[in-house]
Order: sequence, then C-alpha cells, then structure tokens
Amino acid sequence: MPVNIHDDLGTLSLERQTKIKKRAEELIAEEKSLQELRKALKLTQASLAKRLGVKQVNVSRLEQQSDLLISTLRKNVQAMGGKLYLIVEFPDRPPVQLKGLSEEISQTKSKAKRKECRAHT
Repeated sequence: MPVNIHDDLGTLSLERQTKIKKRAEELIAEEKSLQELRKALKLTQASLAKRLGVKQVNVSRLEQQSDLLISTLRKNVQAMGGKLYLIVEFPDRPPVQLKGLSEEISQTKSKAKRKECRAHT
C-alpha cells in the first residue's frame, strides 16, 4: 500500500521535521534556472534589463537559452547582485573551483580581441 510522505513526516519529532524541511529547501534552492533565480530575487525582466543596459526582450531570450557564454552568465548574475563561481566535481574527489575565468581576465581578453578585430578591418 502506498505511503504518503506527509504522514511519515508527521510521525517524526518537530526538530527532525524542521531539519528535513530546511534541507529540502536548500536542495531546491541549489537547482534554479535564471528565470527562477530572477523571480526569487523579486526582479522583473524589465528591471534586470535596465541594470544590464539591454531591452527586456533580450532578458527573456537569455532566460530561454540553454547554452550561454560564461561572460554573459556572469554579467546576468552580477546584475542580480550575485557572484558567479564555476565548480567542477569528479567522482571520488572533492569539488574544485575553476580559476582563471575571473571577470578581469575575461574583460581583458575581450578588449584584446576587439582591438585585434579592429586592426584587421
């Protein structure tokens, strides 16, 4: 016979129920789309677009993309007031934060590429 999880939770102590609910919230918070993150921060597409200096339709498109440049994702997260870190996980090893992908390096490379492109035109 199927068991309802809410019935099982009700048999646990209040302290244990609180811990379970807190951990569930943490797990849910770890998995958010850009749209869900924006909404959780109570930002509209229009207000985020203003912060990014783009049109609202661009924010809408960005939220629908599944493949973004790291620099684009970083700008979006920073416009929401956050910081972007890239973490790599391998089996049987602790997580590793990637270095060398900082904003300063990305901006320097982008500026160098733009200058190089201008030199060729």
